[in-house]
Amino acid sequence: MFKVEDFQSYGKEQFEQCVASATSVQHGLQAIASAYGDYTKKSFEDTKSFVEKLSGVKSLDKAMEAQTDFARSAYETFVAESQKIAGLYSDLAKQAFKPVETIVSKFTPAAN
Repeated sequence: MFKVEDFQSYGKEQFEQCVASATSVQHGLQAIASAYGDYTKKSFEDTKSFVEKLSGVKSLDKAMEAQTDFARSAYETFVAESQKIAGLYSDLAKQAFKPVETIVSKFTPAAN
């Protein structure tokens, strides 16, 4: 038989887990937004540097070399930052579902 106190205790516990989950989701979203901002800033600075370098080039040979270096660098940066951001999304998903795991584990019978 359920007691009112047990029900209240259970409700309070669930509420606290939801608040903790919301806080961790908020921090995860802030980390993702910060990573996007950092990548955008770096990309803008790299492009600006490339344009300055390209404007000082006197030959087509050097222009092609500068463009190739920029493209390679931009691609490598994009891949690295994409992997970093994907990891942040993965961590966010794990943190968001941690309270659900706790709730499910309470109602799932233990395997013997």
